[in-house]
Amino acid sequence: MPADINDDASGIKGEMEREIVLGRNIHTDCWEVKEPDADDEVTGERKASMASVLAPYRRTLIERTKNHLGYPINLDFEYGALAQFQHFSINNLGDPFIDESNYGVHSREFEVGVLDWFARLWELEKNEYWGYITNCGTEGNLHGILVGREVYPDGILYASRESHYSVFKAARMYRMECEKVDALAPKVTFKKPIGSVSVSGHKFVGCPMPCGVQITRLEHINALSRNVEYLASRDATMMGSRNGHAPIFLWYTLNKKGYRWFQKEVQKCLQNAHYLKDRLRDAGIGAMLNELSSTVVLERPLDEEFIRKWQLACQGNIAHVVVMPNVTVEKLDKFLNELITRRATWYGDDGKHQSPCVASNIGKENCLCFLHK
Repeated sequence: MPADINDDASGIKGEMEREIVLGRNIHTDCWEVKEPDADDEVTGERKASMASVLAPYRRTLIERTKNHLGYPINLDFEYGALAQFQHFSINNLGDPFIDESNYGVHSREFEVGVLDWFARLWELEKNEYWGYITNCGTEGNLHGILVGREVYPDGILYASRESHYSVFKAARMYRMECEKVDALAPKVTFKKPIGSVSVSGHKFVGCPMPCGVQITRLEHINALSRNVEYLASRDATMMGSRNGHAPIFLWYTLNKKGYRWFQKEVQKCLQNAHYLKDRLRDAGIGAMLNELSSTVVLERPLDEEFIRKWQLACQGNIAHVVVMPNVTVEKLDKFLNELITRRATWYGDDGKHQSPCVASNIGKENCLCFLHK
C-alpha cells in the first residue's frame, strides 16, 4: 500500500493521491456522431467537418507522443509498407493451428510464424506448444490462468505482490483462491516447470494497436478447447473474432529487427535508465532502479499538471518513468530540466514544504528527503 507522507518531512498531510471518482466521464467533450444532411454528397460539408476534427486530433497525438514517459509503450515504429492491408477485414477466428476454417480472410500463416519465433526464444519445441496472438497482455494472463484452473480445478493461484493487476482480476473473475507472495520474475524459459507465458506485443516490440502473445504447453490446451462446427475449427482462445492485422505487424517488425536488434535495444534502454536515475539523484531527487530493469521509480512530482504532461504512472508518493526504445537521452534531459526547474518552485527556500519521504517505497538508501540525505 502507498505510504503516507511523513508530516515532519513534508508539511503535507495524507497521501499524494489523485481521487478517482466514478461517474465523471467525457461525454461533455466527445465528438458527437451526427447524421449527414440529405444533400451532403453534393455539398461535401460533412466530409469537411470530419476533416476539421481529425486534423487537430492528429496534432494532439503528435504532441502527446513527444511527452510520453510513464507507460511501457514503444512508439518507435514505422509500418508504412503495411498500409496496403487496411482495406481488408482480416479475422483470425478459431484455432490458429487449424486451417480448415471456412473464413478465408485471415493471417494465420503470419500468426504461427510469430508464435514460432517466441517459442524459440523461450526454448519450447514446435510440437510442444500451443498459442495465439491476443488483444493485449491482460488477455494472455486471463487465458493462462484459465488453462491452469481447468488443469487444476481445485488449485490455488499464487502470484507475486508486484504482479500485473490483471492477475488478481482473473482470480476474481474465476473465483479462485489467490495467495500473494514475495517473488521476482526469473528468466523466462520453458526448460523450467512453467505452464504458459504471456507478453504484450505493443510495448517493447512496438505496434500501432494493442496486442500480445500467449504460449502454453500443448498438453494443457485440450482441457480448455472445444470443437465449434460453425467455425470449422476449435474454440481455445478467449475471444471469438481476433485481430488479423496485429500478427502481420508483429511478423513484419520481428523479421525486420530480429533477436540481435532487440538485444541492442535492451542494452540501450538499461543504459538510459541508469543515466536518468543518476541525474535524478545528482539533483537531490529520490530515485530507484532495480537490476536489469528500465523502470526508474522516483518521488511523485507535486504538480498534477506536470504529471499529466509527461503521462507519469503514479501510486501514492511515487511515480515511475519507463525507458523504452523511443526514449532518447535528449527526451530525458528535457524531462529532467523541466522537473528540476518546477521542483524549485514546489519546494522553495521558505521551508514550508519539503520533498516527500519515500523510504518506505524505495528504501532509505534511495530516499533523499531531509531525514535520509
